This record gives sequence, C-alpha cells and structure tokens, in this order.
Amino acid sequence: MSDFRSGFVAIVGRPNTGKSTLINALVGSKIAITSPHPNTTRHAIRGIVNNPDYQAILVDTPGIHKPKTLLGHRLNAVVNESLDSVDIVMMCLPADETSGAGDEFLAAEIAKYSRAKKFALVTKTDLVSKKNLATRLLGISSLAKGFTWDEIVPISAAIHEQIDLLEKLIGDNLPVGPAFYPTDVKSDQKIETLICELIREAALRDAREELPHSIMVTIDEMAEREEKGSRPFYDIHATIHVERDSQTGILLGHQGERLKDIGMRARKDIERELGARIFLGLHVKVSKEWQRDPKLLERLGFTAVSYTHLRAHETVLD
Repeated sequence: MSDFRSGFVAIVGRPNTGKSTLINALVGSKIAITSPHPNTTRHAIRGIVNNPDYQAILVDTPGIHKPKTLLGHRLNAVVNESLDSVDIVMMCLPADETSGAGDEFLAAEIAKYSRAKKFALVTKTDLVSKKNLATRLLGISSLAKGFTWDEIVPISAAIHEQIDLLEKLIGDNLPVGPAFYPTDVKSDQKIETLICELIREAALRDAREELPHSIMVTIDEMAEREEKGSRPFYDIHATIHVERDSQTGILLGHQGERLKDIGMRARKDIERELGARIFLGLHVKVSKEWQRDPKLLERLGFTAVSYTHLRAHETVLD
C-alpha cells in the first residue's frame, strides 16, 4: 500500500508519569511493567502498534532523573539515545502535578530534535477536575521554548480516555513507509526479558522505599517439559538480586511467605503472557552494589541502546 505509514515513537517524561501504562494501552498487551515507584522502567522497550493504515514502534524509555549511581547515568543515556532518529517524541506530563525544573530540562532536550514531531501528553486526567485540567494545559503550552507542540492531548491510559484519538494522531504524523515487523508482533522484547520484568514487578509490590532500586532479576534456566496437553509447560528458575544482606530478609518475609507470594503473583502474569503453564522457582542472591559495578551492569544487560541508524538494521517486510 503506497500510503501505509510506519515509524518510531519515543515516550519520555519524568519518573512515574504514566509512560508504561500508556504503552500497554496503545499496544493492547502488557509490554512494560508498572509500579508507583520511580524508575520502574530500566530498558528502552519497543512495543509495536499495528493498525490497518500504519505501524508505530514505541520506545518506552526510563524516566529522566538526577543520577546517583552508574545505573542512573545509564538510564538517562537510554532516554537521550532513544530520542535519536525517532519520528515522534511524546512527553508525558501528569495532570495532577505542576511542571518544574525536570520538565523544563526534558523539554529543552526535545527541542534539539528538529525533525521529530512533538506531542505533549497530559496524563492521568481522571485524577483532576476539568477546571484544574484547563489550568494545567495552559502551563504545558509555555514549556515549549524554541519549538511548538504539534499536539497537546489530555489522556487517561488507566480508563482508556482519548487513547483512540492519540492512536489516530500518531498514525497521521508518521512518514509513509513499509512495516518493520510482522503485523502479529507486539514487541521485540525477548520473552526472557519480559519474564524477568514480570517477576520484578511482583517483587516491587508493597516494597519498602529503599528496596525497589536494588532489585534485579535474571533467568537461570528455562526449559519446556515434554508433556501431553493443549498448552505447553515450562520450568523456569530465576534469581532476584539485591545489594545488601538486610534486603534478603525483606524479600523472603516471615518463613519465606513474602517470596512465595511474589512467586504466585509472577506465575499468574507469566502464564497469561506465555499462554502456557509454568513452574516458577525463585531464589534471592546478594550481588553487592550491582548498581555501581560496571562489569555486573554489563552482565545484567544495562548497556545504553542507541537508535542512531536503527532503520538501516531493521528487516523491512515485503
């Protein structure tokens, strides 16, 4: 189709501004984990929106923040590099907050990318009155210095308000081009990565303030059982890494009850995403100061992913 459109869309914003919830709503599947804790997203996850008229590859970036560790610096690098070579940048700005230095800094960064269309998304509109929303919209207009917002869209991904409108605007602003992925694919994220993220999401629930940033999950073993039945069965063994001995007890809970609860929640989510039955074995390991260890960060997959020249490396479908 000569008028089919395709391209890359970066979703950016301060921590906990609704980016992951939005990408899940647009894709129609759980691609990015959500949590009330800042910096839940640690990778530039690509979700894929397939429409009869277009294909949008969504880059869900970590929230930009003042880094305190090597991991923090790498998360910020992912944000900056995700803005390279994208067609649309969508900045999430919660309706129930006011803009400060963090938003001003990120808007200034967005201004550097002249070729990309720029959307301001006023998220979480279900949390404010119409009067307060109108005031917030006026403030967001003034954030654009050196550029003009191509679209300012109030949305609530939680109740799917104006998501259909946003989808249309995305499609209208993408360049003409072929699909980059098969139309039944919703993410290029490896299934092992998604499993690790779902386990981490379960571990983050009700976590103490200092614990969320110290949790990392890796897969030790994943194998399919040779069993009869309509659904496959997988044995999955994973490690939840923490940084200090004291954090082990927090995750285990009294007589291991908390870890058991984490496993039950994670298993339910993983089975839904895999369409399979699973056995999930979890254990906790202390990987001291992993957020500050360059070699350990590399081993855990925290390399800054560049999107420069990304199109040249994608397989374009006929």
